[in-house]
Amino acid sequence: MELSNKQITVIFKALCDENRVQIFRLLQNGEKCACHLLEDMNLSQPTLSHHMKVLCDSGLVIGRKEGKWMHYSISQEGAKIAMDCLKEITAVNKNECNCCNK
Repeated sequence: MELSNKQITVIFKALCDENRVQIFRLLQNGEKCACHLLEDMNLSQPTLSHHMKVLCDSGLVIGRKEGKWMHYSISQEGAKIAMDCLKEITAVNKNECNCCNK
């Protein structure tokens, strides 16, 4: 599966913020209610909502509503796509360059 440059950018944008990385680490222990993330992160509700939207839009995190609260967890499929993407874009192509007459 090959991702577009836009899709790759969305994935890495989700991980380029210290707060979102911290949220991702908190979710490594399993699903968490937004109320617990608010306590653990010491963020305002609108700020947490923004970070969760970025993480969910990237496909790395999934949310489900229970009552008035959202519960978030790491998407195993999204995490695998991100890992595969990192492998793909960091792979070194060992073909020789013909453009420089080497």
